[in-house]
Amino acid sequence: MDNSYINVEDQPYRVLIVDDDPVHRIMEREILSTSDYMLQEAANSEEALEILKREDFDVVLLDKCMPDMDGDQLCREIRGQLQLSLLPIIMVTGYNQCEEMMISMLAGANDFINKPYNPSELIMRVNAAAHKKRLTDQLDNTEALLFTIARMVEAKDSNTGDHCSRLAHSAVIFGKKLGLSNEDLINLRRGAVLHDIGKMGVPDSILLKKSALTKDEWHIMHQHTLIGEYMCKELKTLQKTIPIIRSHHERWNGTGYPDGVEGEGIPFLARVFQIVDIHDALAHNRPYKKALAVKDIIQIFEQEMEYGWRDPVLIPVFLDILYNDADSLVLPREHQAGSGKNAFDSIRQTGIYHK
Repeated sequence: MDNSYINVEDQPYRVLIVDDDPVHRIMEREILSTSDYMLQEAANSEEALEILKREDFDVVLLDKCMPDMDGDQLCREIRGQLQLSLLPIIMVTGYNQCEEMMISMLAGANDFINKPYNPSELIMRVNAAAHKKRLTDQLDNTEALLFTIARMVEAKDSNTGDHCSRLAHSAVIFGKKLGLSNEDLINLRRGAVLHDIGKMGVPDSILLKKSALTKDEWHIMHQHTLIGEYMCKELKTLQKTIPIIRSHHERWNGTGYPDGVEGEGIPFLARVFQIVDIHDALAHNRPYKKALAVKDIIQIFEQEMEYGWRDPVLIPVFLDILYNDADSLVLPREHQAGSGKNAFDSIRQTGIYHK
């Protein structure tokens, strides 16, 4: 049996106990004294902050009433200064008033346990919070891996430059023009990063080939949409992004791939995204062509609409941008080469850029 794999749920939950009263700390430590927990204590808020800067925990047990900096203020520091937004904080309090609980919730507490409490209740609350944190960590690690792979795919081809970051920018410009929701804009940005992740499964001899691809090579290249969908399909957070990954090479008249669907059978966000993807390819240098002028790009889009390849409702909206505000589609300088990783990470975490 391979013992190199360690299930994170087999590891003890790391719990930080924060209370200025040593008797209360001893009591909580006694209740959580089994091998299921790895405990650390802090006698005040300042000590707790220093510990949290150095070490990771699955849950914090926090006394509400402490001198100097109380539990509510420490919550605010954990969420604000340390930016530990996903760390579960269980507030241990002698207050039972709804108003006090509301204050702590607004400060960042996730749960409450009132003194005096039953030891089994404390164990149950800690276990539930820590288990949820572990699941969240696993999800975040999986997403981070996918976005790292996407960066690797983009880095393979030096000719594409900041392709994904450019797409993330232009997709939101187009999406706003269409009046899309913030959720749709986030999915378009994530699609911009992940749309070609399946190319990780395409041999470099095909992916980076300078001459024309053979029929068999094109067949292999077309599989990248299905490979990408397969890589991302288990993540619930990407369920509305996956149609972009699978369907961004479909055509309005059904002559695209991988499914040959037509018209409104093509997922809407995939139809939106493919337009900015085509624009990016036309507007930038590639080994086989030079970047085209705006007027030439407009002509090509009009031709493709006549061929029946593109959505006849969406194309005129995008052409309006090209006619009247083409510069808005240009990626801002602060997001160009050198800051690509930060852009990728920001899109992964929030769907938006942070300057």
